[in-house]
Amino acid sequence: MSQYEALCKRIVSEGQWVTNERTGIRCLTVINADLTYDVGNNEFPLVTTRKCFYKAAIAELLGYLRGYDNAADFRAIGCKTWDANANENQAWLNNPARTGKDDMGRVYGVQGRRWQKPDGSTLDQLKKIVDNLSKGIDDRGEILTFYNPGEFHLGCLRPCMHTHTFSLLGDTLHLTSYMRSCDVPLGLTFNMPQCYVLLALIAQITGHKAGKVFHKIVNAHIYENQLSLMTNEQLLRAPFKSPKLHINPDIKSLSDIETWVSGDDFNVTDYEHHPAIAYPFAV
Repeated sequence: MSQYEALCKRIVSEGQWVTNERTGIRCLTVINADLTYDVGNNEFPLVTTRKCFYKAAIAELLGYLRGYDNAADFRAIGCKTWDANANENQAWLNNPARTGKDDMGRVYGVQGRRWQKPDGSTLDQLKKIVDNLSKGIDDRGEILTFYNPGEFHLGCLRPCMHTHTFSLLGDTLHLTSYMRSCDVPLGLTFNMPQCYVLLALIAQITGHKAGKVFHKIVNAHIYENQLSLMTNEQLLRAPFKSPKLHINPDIKSLSDIETWVSGDDFNVTDYEHHPAIAYPFAV
């Protein structure tokens, strides 16, 4: 929470205005931010100065890990964050690659589970990582990336959180996650718990202790229509102590994640928070 607040205050005090061509809305922007989450000590990075909907964030992560490419599939597991980009993004609506309502194209999890190879076959990046780590193998390339410039035109949105690198030291697994762009009032409150859960889950199913997440953000910003809510409301609130996350210990394999795992398998305790803030979402 202190890291999140420090980043928000840094953007407000040091940020420069940048016009975002995609949304048409200016952003107060800083370059380079580093956050760290201690998963091994169960310091769950859930923002407390406003209510955050962690189950929707975890549901979105599950959709990525399953390779979903349709907003309806995300809705079915409790996440509505892809509705707008799938159905209200005019550039995507005009794209001949779009197959119809709720189609997202080849974004995020599609790349992670079905990366297209030149011979027409696909590469399952996540399965390779899980298989290696389960055997205690770290080839310094246990990398899950959603960033495929050759297929940007086939999806509704380039990935913001684009790459995750897993590192095994002894019996402890660490994660370094990279973002090219971060909407701090909205997106980051999803991204922080998602990174945490990703490391916790992969450590659990591969039989390792969870260490730390190192979250690197290139472009961190607050949209102009979000700024007053941040400065006049959220930053005036005193944060509460971080809550704890409990993950169902029966989750033991990638197959479990792909089939029966749901938001109900993740429970947060001691989550004390201020009221929700309705930040506008830029499409």
